[in-house]
Amino acid sequence: MDKTKVLDHLAADAASRLSLARLLDQLELCRRRDIPTHSHFLSDGEQKLAAQAVAAAGEVKWIFEGGYEAASRRVCCFLPPWMDAVDEPPVSAVAVKPPKRLSHRDFLGSLMGLGITRDLLGDILVGEDTTQVVCLTSALPVLLNQWREVGRYAVSPVEIPLASLTPVEENVQTLTETFQSLRFDAVAASAFRISRTKAAGLISGGRLLLNHLPCTKPDRILEEGDSLTGKGLGKCRLVKINGLSRKGRIMVEMERYV
Repeated sequence: MDKTKVLDHLAADAASRLSLARLLDQLELCRRRDIPTHSHFLSDGEQKLAAQAVAAAGEVKWIFEGGYEAASRRVCCFLPPWMDAVDEPPVSAVAVKPPKRLSHRDFLGSLMGLGITRDLLGDILVGEDTTQVVCLTSALPVLLNQWREVGRYAVSPVEIPLASLTPVEENVQTLTETFQSLRFDAVAASAFRISRTKAAGLISGGRLLLNHLPCTKPDRILEEGDSLTGKGLGKCRLVKINGLSRKGRIMVEMERYV
């Protein structure tokens, strides 16, 4: 495997390059020492890049693991030839019950305040009275022994089995729109109810992500299945392209997560 060529071909920016380099280092460690290894937690976009990088690297056994079937953030586990499956996932989970419902941002901020970086954390499942957090098992002692408050509220984390993780049902709004073309800025403007000029500025500034990865080209043509995310704006997915309307505009179904 030529690591530099793989990175040059797949990594669009410094952050992607660093993430892929760390992943490929774990792949090589698995091959060299004949032991199971794993990456840090990967976003949806990073997982797509990881799959391409692993395919380019040649034959190797690997699997994504996020703690539960529908996990969004997952680690990439590499297996030596003598293993057929992951004996023990490298992820764990804890649960806390604050006295009132807090936001995802509240929980993430309090954890990062402990010095835990985002790549050590998987999904944060915010429920009505209980919030569950997936993390790398190596970070579990910090959560259990040092995490004592979220905002101004005290919490007492307890470890829970992965089998008890309960995905939170997302609030999804279905949108039906028509476009002259499926340019990134046009679709983003409609999805997030902002002006096309503002959408183009956010895209050019790297503040709107396409499939969880930076894309600074407002004129990029989107395809069915693409997702758009922006801080403070939420997430929208282009679900289906339904052909042309009588006026020749492209008919699209989208889902906005609110």
